[in-house]
Amino acid sequence: MKILQVTPFFKPSWEAGGPPRLAYDVSRSLIKRGHEVTVYTTDGFKYRLDVEKNQPVDVDGIETYYFRNISNYLTRKMNFLTPYYLPMVARKEIKKFDVIHIHEHRTLLAVVVHYYAHKYNIPYVLQPRGSAPLLGKDKQKILFDKLYGDNIVHDADKIIFTSPMEAERTIKTFPFIRKEQETFTPNAIDIDYFKELPEKGTFRMKYSVSEDDKIILYLGRLNKIKGLDTLVKAFKSMQDINNLKLVLVGPDDGYKNELLTLIRELELESDVIMTGTLDGNDKLSAYVDGDVFVLPSSYESFGNVIFESLLCSTPVIVSRNCGSADIIDTASCGLTFKYGDVKDLRDKMDYLISNPIKGKEMIGNGQEYVKENLTHEKIISHIEEIYHSVIKK
Repeated sequence: MKILQVTPFFKPSWEAGGPPRLAYDVSRSLIKRGHEVTVYTTDGFKYRLDVEKNQPVDVDGIETYYFRNISNYLTRKMNFLTPYYLPMVARKEIKKFDVIHIHEHRTLLAVVVHYYAHKYNIPYVLQPRGSAPLLGKDKQKILFDKLYGDNIVHDADKIIFTSPMEAERTIKTFPFIRKEQETFTPNAIDIDYFKELPEKGTFRMKYSVSEDDKIILYLGRLNKIKGLDTLVKAFKSMQDINNLKLVLVGPDDGYKNELLTLIRELELESDVIMTGTLDGNDKLSAYVDGDVFVLPSSYESFGNVIFESLLCSTPVIVSRNCGSADIIDTASCGLTFKYGDVKDLRDKMDYLISNPIKGKEMIGNGQEYVKENLTHEKIISHIEEIYHSVIKK
C-alpha cells in the first residue's frame, strides 16, 4: 500500500508529547512490512528543526515533508500550525495514495488533507490521539469544529480510538459519529527498546539521590491537565515518611512556573527534582530507579508511559481518568485512584512503598499483558486490517 501519515509533529520533535513518537512508530513498522509511507508534518514545536523544508527528506526510510510554519511563535505558544506550502504539494500528491492516516484533527494539516482526500475520494482514517474532547480552549475548538473539524470527523472512513474512554469522550463532543466509523486499537509498545536497560542506580548517581531514598516518579509534559498539583499535594502529605523524593521528568508545557510556586508554598524544594526532558538511556534510567510511577492526569486517551514503567520493573499508579485504567484493574498490573483525590493517591503510594512484593507481582502481570497484547506486530497488523477495510469500500 501507498500510505500517507499526517501528524502535526514528527521525529525528532519529541517535546510535543506522545503523538509524534506514536506516528513515527506506526510509520516505521509499516515500512518494515513492505509498505510505502509518506509523512506530512511541520518543522517543529518548541523550536524549528534543522531539516530541509517543504520537500521530501528520508527519515529512517520514511519519505517525510517538514512543511515550514509561517510563525514558530504561534506554533510554540498556541499550537497553531501554519504550513503554507502544504496545499501546493497535497493537491498534486494526494491522488497517489491508497489510504491516509490523520493523527489529530484540529490542525490546518488535517484541513488541507481532508479537502483533497474528499475531492479525490481517497479513503482516510482519523486517530484523534486524545485531542478530540473539549479540555480547555473550548471556544477556539468549537469555532474550529464549526468551520472544519466536524467535517473532518464526519467524513472519516474509520476513527481509531485507543480506549473505550477516549471513544466515550470523543462521541460527547461529536455525537454524530456513526457506529460503523468506530474501531479500537491500543497503542503499541516497543518491547525491544526495553531489553537492555541501564544499570540500576545510574539515575540516582547523576541526580545525587541516596540509595535509601524512595523515588516517586512522574514522566510526561508539565501541563495543567496532567494532575501534577494532586501529585505534589499527595507527596506533601507523606512527609511523615522519611527518605522520599518526588522526581518530575518532562518538558514544560505552560505549567512549570505554577508548579514551582506550589512546591515552594509547600516547602518541598529540597525533596522535588525536576529534570526537564529526558530521552534514550537517561529516560530509561529514571524508570529503572523509580520505586513508584504515578500518572495522575485528568485525561489520557491511553498512557504509554504506564507500560514503559512496568517494562522497567517499576510499579504504577494511574488516575481512573486514564484510558488504560481499565487494563490496569482487569490485568491486576497496578493501582488506580480517583482523579484529584489527594488522600486516595497518598494511600495508594503508601501501599506500594510498603508492599514491594505485591508491587513485583503487579509488574509481572503488566509485563505479561504487554507481551501478549501490545506488541508492534499485533497492533500494526490490526491497523493494516483497518486500512484494507476502508480501501475496499
